[in-house]
Amino acid sequence: MLHDIVISPSILAADFARLGAEVADVAPAVEWVHVDVMDGHYVPNITLGNPVVASLRAATDLVLDLHLMITDPATYAPQLVERGADSITFHPEVTDDPRALVDRLHEMGARVGVAIKPDHPLSSVVELVPHVDLVLVMTVEPGFGGQSFRADVLPKLVEAAEFRDEHDLSFRLEVDGGIDPETAVAVARAGADTLVAGSAVFGHDDRTAAVGAIRAAAQRGRGVEGGG
Repeated sequence: MLHDIVISPSILAADFARLGAEVADVAPAVEWVHVDVMDGHYVPNITLGNPVVASLRAATDLVLDLHLMITDPATYAPQLVERGADSITFHPEVTDDPRALVDRLHEMGARVGVAIKPDHPLSSVVELVPHVDLVLVMTVEPGFGGQSFRADVLPKLVEAAEFRDEHDLSFRLEVDGGIDPETAVAVARAGADTLVAGSAVFGHDDRTAAVGAIRAAAQRGRGVEGGG
């Protein structure tokens, strides 16, 4: 299934002192905003949690696209949905019963995704893939923004896209890590339809133009004439 291209700006690269204004600044150009939740255990960094998600929910109508890099998603994912998260993506290897968590979050009305670290194969999540709405393929090691894109992960995107087609599935194929107008071409060509971009959006004064450049590049990767 071919989805429309979605650009999900990552607030990890935004100015946290004026987060509401930062999200409002990208809102005219996007439908989603990406929120990285880190606990200092699964990854060596701490970001934000329930109060900030609740504040974001009050401040925007954008889809809150959460990526949980935490060791206890079974406890905190439902809480984050209650605070207003629309989509929850977690790393299933830290959960005793990931399918039960997927089902619980679906029952709460959330979209659910599974994430794959750069060195983990698609086979590590393949049993969950038919039951989720999104598969997130990391093209950097999770935990910090500003890392360089890992081109060696592109074959895994191709594999996931082929698996989706072969099994007539409809999950979105998201990619996160080092996405900019150059790498957007490659990941879209490999099958990604949902692109997380941090500094490539929030590092520019004109966020609408920055998003437009990434979207046009992704369309070129798909072979769409004119890039839009």
